[in-house]
Amino acid sequence: MSRPFQAACLQVNAQPDIAANLAVVGDLARQAKAKGAEMVLLPENVAMMDFGRPNIVAKAAPEDRHPALAGLSALAAELGVWLHGGTIHVLLDDGRVANRSYVFDPKGGRVAQYDKIHMFDVDLDGGESYRESQTFRPGERAVVVSTPWGGLGLSVCYDLRFPHLYRALAKAGASMLAVPAAFTRQTGQAHWHVLLRARAIENGCWVLASAQCGDHAGNRQTFGHALIVDPWGVVVADAGETPGLAMATIDPLQSAEARRKIPALSHDRPFTLA
Repeated sequence: MSRPFQAACLQVNAQPDIAANLAVVGDLARQAKAKGAEMVLLPENVAMMDFGRPNIVAKAAPEDRHPALAGLSALAAELGVWLHGGTIHVLLDDGRVANRSYVFDPKGGRVAQYDKIHMFDVDLDGGESYRESQTFRPGERAVVVSTPWGGLGLSVCYDLRFPHLYRALAKAGASMLAVPAAFTRQTGQAHWHVLLRARAIENGCWVLASAQCGDHAGNRQTFGHALIVDPWGVVVADAGETPGLAMATIDPLQSAEARRKIPALSHDRPFTLA
């Protein structure tokens, strides 16, 4: 299907209370549907933003009884939309947690899942430090989801800094890239817009980046600015710094047109490093 459609990237300020967070998500998703959205995308850590391994593990749950999973499926079915469920924390058999995305079709069927591959182990200015690898098990599989409007490549937050992942997704059929995130305010101010625009330009893809915003547990601050970027690198929607929506009309033909003008995906050449 090549017709344009409306997409909505949600921006929320998730806290440790899972039920309260899901209620906010439901309200925003219904607003998006009322405005014509056929695809709704949620941010990373959509069900719960807490800090520290003990708190995260305590509130994670196995997939078969995770409190968010059934709710997201029901929300997709209620609204009749394609729903990218951001990420939720799934407790694994080895005691670690998967930071996992699910995609649901308009009947609420689970059509794909993706575990965040790259772990955010960094030390920033001002003593801000993160060690995701102490809590989360990294994924090992890239995923492209077939939708009525083309392939949707899945990624999460820190994945954004690894352009080879997105090139692989584009070459595997993605014309849209989902980047649900909880980008820190410090790194977001420096890099968020430019990295998202670069991934769009490099691959001739629409980039759909839902986001967390504001202040969270553990003195964590996230940047906000849920974005939709077109395949030429133009930011067509920006949710700013407070909870809300970034919505835009997605025209699948724009991806094909950008790739026709600059067919870089077909110009890769082998090389050696001197």
